[in-house]
Amino acid sequence: MSAVRGRHLAREHPRALTAVLTLVGYVVVIGTLYGDVGLYPDISRRTVEALAAAIAVVNSVTIACLVAGWYWIRNGEVRKHRLAMSTAFTLIVLFLVLYLLKTGGGGRKEIVAGAPLRTLYLGLLGIHIVLSVLSVPLVLYAITLGSTHTPAELTGTPHARVGRLAVSAWLVSLVLGVVAYLMLAYFYGPQHIEYVTGVA
Repeated sequence: MSAVRGRHLAREHPRALTAVLTLVGYVVVIGTLYGDVGLYPDISRRTVEALAAAIAVVNSVTIACLVAGWYWIRNGEVRKHRLAMSTAFTLIVLFLVLYLLKTGGGGRKEIVAGAPLRTLYLGLLGIHIVLSVLSVPLVLYAITLGSTHTPAELTGTPHARVGRLAVSAWLVSLVLGVVAYLMLAYFYGPQHIEYVTGVA
C-alpha cells in the first residue's frame, strides 16, 4: 500500500483505523504481559532498572509536551500545537517500545503486603492503568484526524472535543505513572519490594 493511499484511507476512515490500531496495541501489550511470546531478549535486573528510569523520563517529557500543546492551542498557535502533540505521540511510541522490552525481557518490582502506603501506591497504579487503557483510542483518533486534515478542515470534525478528552486522560495517567515510579524507586526500601519475572 502506497503512503498516499494509506493517508487517504486514514483520512476517510479514521474510526476504523483507530479501532484496528487500538486492537493491535491491546493484543501486543496483553500478549507481552500474560503470554510467553518469546520475542524479547533476556535482560538483567540492572537493565530493567535503567529502562524503568528511562520510561519515567520519557513520560515526564511527554507531560511537558502535552501541557505546551494545550497552552498553544488555547492561544491559537496551531503549528506549535501540532508539533507538541506529534512529539508527545512519538514519545509515547518510544515509551511503549521501552515498556515492552522491560516487561517482556526482564520483569518488574512489586510492593509486598504490609508495606507502608501500599494501598495508596496500588490505587495510583490502578487509576494510571485504567486511564492508559481508555486513552489509547482517544489519542489515536485525535492524532489520526490531526495528521490527515488541515486546521480549517478540523473544525468540521470532533478533533477538538476528542482531543480534550484524550489529553485529560493521558495527562492524569502519565502523572500518576511517574508518581508511582518515584514511590517505587525512592520511597520503598529493599525489604518492601520483590522482583517479579514472567507475568507482569
